[in-house]
Amino acid sequence: MKADITGNGAPKTVNIHDAKTHLSQLILEASQGSSFIIAKAGKPMVKVISINQESKPRTGMLTNVFSVPNDIDAAFQDEIEAMFGA
Repeated sequence: MKADITGNGAPKTVNIHDAKTHLSQLILEASQGSSFIIAKAGKPMVKVISINQESKPRTGMLTNVFSVPNDIDAAFQDEIEAMFGA
């Protein structure tokens, strides 16, 4: 099976023929957390991931990029009161 392993954490890419030939092995790998991409004529078509590998929110991703003041609503108090009443 030919696989394009980029080494940068990106999923491997397999062509449709190889995916058909090695489907059982690819499913096993995906179920263990290794996603892969099926390509047709070199063009990525689908990404296969484990059903248990759901997208998780990336909390803390912008932690040191900016801060939110504790009194954030204070700056918009007039607008909030206009929208919802005092």
